[in-house]
Amino acid sequence: MRVGILLPTFRDDATDAFDMAQRAAESGLDGVFAYDHLWPMGQPHRPALTPFPVLAAVSARVPSIMLGPLVARVGLVAPEHLVQQFRTLGALAPGRVLAPLGTGDRLSAEENRAYGIAYPSANERQDLLARVARELRNEFEVWIGAGASRTNEIARELGVVLNVWNKSVTEIDSAITSGAWNWAGNARDDIDVQLSELQHAGATWAVFSPSAPVEEIAAWRLRNS
Repeated sequence: MRVGILLPTFRDDATDAFDMAQRAAESGLDGVFAYDHLWPMGQPHRPALTPFPVLAAVSARVPSIMLGPLVARVGLVAPEHLVQQFRTLGALAPGRVLAPLGTGDRLSAEENRAYGIAYPSANERQDLLARVARELRNEFEVWIGAGASRTNEIARELGVVLNVWNKSVTEIDSAITSGAWNWAGNARDDIDVQLSELQHAGATWAVFSPSAPVEEIAAWRLRNS
């Protein structure tokens, strides 16, 4: 199982994100990721850096680590634009880019509305998701954020990875684990046990939020590689 961490991008500049990426690479983590939000969830007064420029800069500074947004939300930009963002990042970091995608939900809807960006219905967002995933799956490893039944079905129909957000192993539906899946979320105090549970359950990646202990994740990775 590969391990990664989300970069601290709810900042006014990318200094902390660059430092975290370097630390992750030096510690032996497999990948770094960036949120795709216009502000931290529920905190519209705080800043948020756009993921693709941060990841592009990281790709030049840290030439060994894998990277991607987690997750790039359809509907924030046109699907053609989103596809080209991935392709541009892929040209800068060939072979190192992952393509996690998501539809967003009611918690992220206000981000669209605050900036006058249309917020399509769930069915329309799922259609956009399928369109982008279909376009990218032959060029990148595509992940789709697990959620509604139809979203999960799209991932299975396209043969891409389902990404579960912050659920315990016992909460993850067997329909998800019936195919390729991975996990992202917050670290528990017993992170070694958490990682071992996820590996035993079949997760291909475990990606932690920025506050997770990088050195402990790296030490587990070394012992279990």
